[in-house]
Amino acid sequence: MLKIENLHAYYGKSHVLHGVSFDVGQGEIVALLGRNGSGRSTTAKAIMGLVDCEGTINWKGRSIQGKKPFEIAHLGLGYVPENRDIFPKLTVHQNLLLGQKSKGKEARWSFNDMYAMFPRLKEREHTEAGVLSGGEQQMLTLCRTLMGDPDLIIIDEPTEGLAPKIVELVGEYLQNLKSRGVSVLLIEQKLTIAMAISDRALVMGHGSIVFHGTPDSLRADPYTRKEWLEV
Repeated sequence: MLKIENLHAYYGKSHVLHGVSFDVGQGEIVALLGRNGSGRSTTAKAIMGLVDCEGTINWKGRSIQGKKPFEIAHLGLGYVPENRDIFPKLTVHQNLLLGQKSKGKEARWSFNDMYAMFPRLKEREHTEAGVLSGGEQQMLTLCRTLMGDPDLIIIDEPTEGLAPKIVELVGEYLQNLKSRGVSVLLIEQKLTIAMAISDRALVMGHGSIVFHGTPDSLRADPYTRKEWLEV
């Protein structure tokens, strides 16, 4: 579905990504791992048209290079940024409503699906999003993106700062997406959740892919873990 080849990205004169290449297939969870500053978030932003880049970004066989972020989103790519970006003065339900796809198109996800997946959001349905806990805001951001009915969702550090029980919920959420045919590019630092739910693992270092394989092969590669992942 998503195929990236020889991707280079820049912040002004700073060259951040150096020839990144990988793909994400249908109904697949691919974990993009690495330390802070390795280029993971920049990769997500490049895919979504948020930073200047060169190379090839193909989505379902067509180039999305140079398209605006809203155009890319309308093609079926969802993005959950690390900073969550909820609308604090709107209620939980209103935030979800803003994520809903255009009327007249049949969506695979409904408000009831979101509230069934995260009952806590149902309890807070009419509460302003700005007073939610960090975990609740993360749930809301994930669900709001899903209301747009993406075929692939890019999620940047979804478990950052969350309690272990909420981290477990997020893992279940991502597996639920896969069961419904949604692909996931998971940008994550926590190896435990990434290795438990992903089909393939990519490791980034200094703006390049330095490892590509299965979670099992990464577990069996102490050099890569020590050199590029462990603090």
